[in-house]
Amino acid sequence: MRVLRKLGLPAGHSARRSYSARGSFYTAAWTRRVLGAGLVSLVMLHTPAVLAAGPKPSVADQLNDYPTEARADYVFGCMATNGQSSDVLRRCSCSIDVIASILPYDKYVEAATVLSMRQTGGERMAIFSQAASAKELVANLRRAQAEADIVCF
Repeated sequence: MRVLRKLGLPAGHSARRSYSARGSFYTAAWTRRVLGAGLVSLVMLHTPAVLAAGPKPSVADQLNDYPTEARADYVFGCMATNGQSSDVLRRCSCSIDVIASILPYDKYVEAATVLSMRQTGGERMAIFSQAASAKELVANLRRAQAEADIVCF
């Protein structure tokens, strides 16, 4: 109540109220004053967790976590290897879709980084070819690529 009085709102303020899942409320005017005062953390205490977290990604967004640039890069590399025809374009697009359905994007990036570092060579890069975690990342990518080859090619 003291916070409401400090912000210039009476204790029984009856302006438009938004109710959270816990039953607490805040007013639009109160929120504007708090934000203007730089007390964002106070608003977060009185705002429902759903609103504070923002919108949840849809199932389609969760399944399609590969950015367009990464998909296009894979398709260009695949076409450079397998030929420059519309049939190969379709097959390479299918291939990255299958890989994306098996392997999350962050794991794909980690495995691609390990493979890139293995090509560099040298003593400092030996960890990328000898570490068990690096081997597991690459093995998971290779399994996903093998599955994609079976389905698409």
